[in-house]
Amino acid sequence: MSIRLIVKHPDDVLRERAQEVTKFNANLHKLLDDLADTMYDADGVGLAAPQVGIAKRVFVVDADEEHGLVELVNPEIVSREGEQLGPEGCLSIPGLQGDVRRAQKVTVRGQDRNGNPVEYTGTDLFARAIQHELDHLNGVLFIDLAESVYERKAIPEQDGDGDGE
Repeated sequence: MSIRLIVKHPDDVLRERAQEVTKFNANLHKLLDDLADTMYDADGVGLAAPQVGIAKRVFVVDADEEHGLVELVNPEIVSREGEQLGPEGCLSIPGLQGDVRRAQKVTVRGQDRNGNPVEYTGTDLFARAIQHELDHLNGVLFIDLAESVYERKAIPEQDGDGDGE
C-alpha cells in the first residue's frame, strides 16, 4: 500500500489538461493502485492522477456499492441525462464545499489498466464523482463550477463513510 501526497490548490498541475495514457504497463498499474490507496486513506470517493501531481488521464472512483472501485484510463463521457444540484468537496481543496450542478446520469467510456475498453453508466453520487474527476483531467475544479462555495462543516464520525472527491 502506497499513500501519495495529495496536491493542494493552487498547485499548477491542478490546472493542466492531463495527457492521454499510451503505455499500459507496471507504472500505470502502480499509479492506479496508489490512487485507490490514497483515496481510501483520505476517505474520498474519487481521486485523479493530477491530484497526486501526475498529469495523466487516469482516475479512480468508489462511490456506490453497485460499481465498487472503478479505474478509468483516458475516460470520456458519452452521454448525460437529467440534472442534479448538490454539494461537492475535493481532497485538493480541503475545508471548502460548493453546490455544483451536474448531470443526474452519465455513461463514461475509457480503458482499464490493461488498455481494454470499458463503459459504465451510473446515477446520483456515482455520476457526480465521474464528472468531478473527469473535470480534474481537464484542469477544472469544482470551485470553478459551483453556484456557491462555503466552508465545509465538520461532520461527527458516524459510520466512517467519507464524501470527499
